[in-house]
Amino acid sequence: MSTKLAQKNKKKEIEELRDLIAANALDKKAENVVSLDLRKLPDAVCDFFVVCDASTNIQVKAIADNIVDKIREQTGDYPHHKEGYKTLEWIVLDYIDIVVHIFRTENRKYYQLEELWLDAEQKEFE
Repeated sequence: MSTKLAQKNKKKEIEELRDLIAANALDKKAENVVSLDLRKLPDAVCDFFVVCDASTNIQVKAIADNIVDKIREQTGDYPHHKEGYKTLEWIVLDYIDIVVHIFRTENRKYYQLEELWLDAEQKEFE
């Protein structure tokens, strides 16, 4: 397989994973689900952020658990790292190429993650 074809296939796989993550977040009633495409930005830590929020700690946990469980079932992938399960205010799931941020609504407004990455192309999921 040529390098160009391999890169194209990897790009498609990453975008499909992003879409699955967003769909699994929406399945548990995540609000304001967006992805930020960081691929064209210098010093980006990954290819995409997927960001969403929920109004309660229980819902934040339910969204995160659903993403982890369903992505494992659908693709066999498991997050490389997870943070935030102790406080349930902001859970981060690190899938290497995609980092998922699940906020309590007030924390998302406070940290304004999308504002830090204004140059990133945004895609909304409904």
